[in-house]
Parts: sequence; C-alpha cells; structure tokens
Amino acid sequence: MTSSASPTVSVPASYEEALAELERLVLAMEGGQMPLDRLLESYQRGAELLGFCRTRLQAVEEQVKVLEDGQLKPWTANA
Repeated sequence: MTSSASPTVSVPASYEEALAELERLVLAMEGGQMPLDRLLESYQRGAELLGFCRTRLQAVEEQVKVLEDGQLKPWTANA
C-alpha cells in the first residue's frame, strides 16, 4: 500500500511561486478545519518553502553585493 505523502516534494520554480504556495498553506492552516495529519504535512511543506525563500533571498543579496562593488547599500523604494 502506498502512502499519499510523497517523499520527494517538488521544488518551486521561483521565489514568487514558493511564496504564493506558502501563503495558501498558512491560510488553510489558520482556517482550523484541517485534519491533524494534513496539518503536520502542511507545516513541514511550509518549513521547506520558507527555507527555499530564505535561500533565494540570500542569493539575491550576494548578487547585489557583487553588483555594488562589494558594498551592500540600503535599498530604498524612492526611485
């Protein structure tokens, strides 16, 4: 008998995709109608997505450092 939980979980194609999935998971979990096993699976997937997002953000930060000649300058929305 096979389990419904897949040991290999798909990797998001982008930061935005991961963030959207994470937001959907949080909304579903906050709804309070999820069975306990599904809640645990969602929490684990959320942790994976969070790790993916953090890794992507760190990679972008490193690229910005290189582009700014090794000096990380604060980003401002006033452009």
